[in-house]
Amino acid sequence: MVTDNTNTLAPLLPDRHPQHDLFICDVADAVLKDVMQHMEHPFYSLSKKPETTIKRYENGDKWLQITPSVKGLATIYDKDILIYCISQIMAKLKAGEAVSPRVRINSRELLIFTNRGTSGREYQSLLDALDRLEGTRIRTNIVTGDEEQVDGFGLIDASSIRRKHGLDGRLLWCEVKLSDWVFNAIRNEEVLTLHRDYFRLRKPIERRVYEIARKHCGQQKTWRITLAKLLLKTGSQSPQKRFRQMIRQLAEHDHLPDYHVTFEDEADMVVFTNRGTMSPARLVEGRIPPLQSDTYEEARHAAPGWDVRFLEREWRDWCVEPPRNADRAFIGFCRKWFEKRGRP
Repeated sequence: MVTDNTNTLAPLLPDRHPQHDLFICDVADAVLKDVMQHMEHPFYSLSKKPETTIKRYENGDKWLQITPSVKGLATIYDKDILIYCISQIMAKLKAGEAVSPRVRINSRELLIFTNRGTSGREYQSLLDALDRLEGTRIRTNIVTGDEEQVDGFGLIDASSIRRKHGLDGRLLWCEVKLSDWVFNAIRNEEVLTLHRDYFRLRKPIERRVYEIARKHCGQQKTWRITLAKLLLKTGSQSPQKRFRQMIRQLAEHDHLPDYHVTFEDEADMVVFTNRGTMSPARLVEGRIPPLQSDTYEEARHAAPGWDVRFLEREWRDWCVEPPRNADRAFIGFCRKWFEKRGRP
């Protein structure tokens, strides 16, 4: 057990494998390099006990219905497998390699990547996680890429495993086939970079709050949200009074990666302030080249009524990495902006 000087649990888990650097993720707008949609919307259970009831969340015109298997909803810890898969696929895309929804997972590498131990119990937990991910079914009108999928689909479509033959029967590797919905988000680069300390966060609610901050605050200096809205976005089943206590504790410890958290009692508002620790993203900002003059005219057609210079600032702030074709990427951003918001 890791403790601080007051003999209480340290806010962060120990870094069991300190040789790793920042990683690229997403599942799960899961445009996130965790998938952004997964970061913005409550796809995963925050409970350590199996949840077997159907969940439905609505936020504006977006809705999400999650149906568990008999083993329960996929949890935010099960999501680690998807983050690992997304990271592998993104690395291959950046290297110019062919990718597919099928990802081969070396079990030990996955455990190290996600800051877990490598005991037999951890290997068994991977099998349980695969069952929950494959058994959890989603219906939603949240778009990935340019597609809205409202039929039922899983977080993963299928999985296969290989065990070592013998008494211990240890899991050697497994193969996961991501759902088209998740793979479509990855291919459209709807992903964000997460801080490696994400896997050191002890509590499910801390991981969930970080995801939301990473998605919405991003590289802005600050971002504010009401406590009630934050509770809705987390998908937490805690009553608001208890949730308020958890946010106060999070603000008191101030250990969330990338963002300071403060709570304003009178306004019942939660404020996230950028720590300035996302240096790779800041370096990237200066590498996005100037846009061609014709691009602005095309952008005006893509987002009629909007100031394209304003949209360009929003786009540059939103970009985490330089796009392959900046002009095409900006026009695509404007088109999606207009689809979501209409005329100003």
